[in-house]
Amino acid sequence: MEKKLNQCDFCDKSFSKSTNLTTHRRTHTGEKPYACDVCEKSFSESSQLTKHKRTHTGEKPYACDVCEKSFSTSSNLTIHRRMHTGEKPFPCDYRFDDTSTHAHWRKPFTCDVCDKSFSKSGNLIAHRRMHTGEKPYACDVCEKSFTESGSLTKHRRTHTGEKPYACDVCEKSFSRSTDLTIHRRMHTGEKPYACDVCEKSFSESGSLTKHRRTHTGEKPYACDVCDKSFSRCTDLTIHRRMHTGEKPYACDVCDKSFSASSNLTRHKRTHMAH
Repeated sequence: MEKKLNQCDFCDKSFSKSTNLTTHRRTHTGEKPYACDVCEKSFSESSQLTKHKRTHTGEKPYACDVCEKSFSTSSNLTIHRRMHTGEKPFPCDYRFDDTSTHAHWRKPFTCDVCDKSFSKSGNLIAHRRMHTGEKPYACDVCEKSFTESGSLTKHRRTHTGEKPYACDVCEKSFSRSTDLTIHRRMHTGEKPYACDVCEKSFSESGSLTKHRRTHTGEKPYACDVCDKSFSRCTDLTIHRRMHTGEKPYACDVCDKSFSASSNLTRHKRTHMAH
């Protein structure tokens, strides 16, 4: 049978756009290339990451045009607006006064801090730790604690050296699946994080974040001693050594030390020239 255009090689689904096929294939491979830069969670779609990051920022961009309430997701706003319109799009054997009650029946465990609801109490308990700061999963080697058991499992590999995620192209292994996903892009050449200003693309979301600052001029890393700010964290680290006098990069030929590795590299050329 002739293969359809943009057909999945795992199942028989096909798509009009190759980008839709790429997203669909992640349901088979489990790939989650969109990693949160605040916690350890990763997602298969960029839109999922956008929604997730609002749990950290508290952003609620979807405002009701009838009352003053705002919501972090458009679906929650849609459900809320039915309270004003009286719309009841879900036929059900049970009788409800309004569809907001129906929504709570499907997800009865509601967070008392934000507007999220969950179908399982365990998911609500895990979610609320984001607000309370509770970290019940403690490492038995060091003093670090975590909100989720999965995060503790990943952390303990820093002590044991376990690297269960092996590359199928070369011999490298990784302690986290996200690190393997990023590494494999070195082999495939995949760069899913595209700049919306120029044509550059990147294999890691963090690299795109840093790149976009070349367009916006944003300098989020401020020195706490003087009034200088920097677009990269590494630049701030190097700058602060000017205040502290720290020079961690020592020459192995003479007794000179430097605050930046690039300065040491230049210095070592003076020895090579002789």
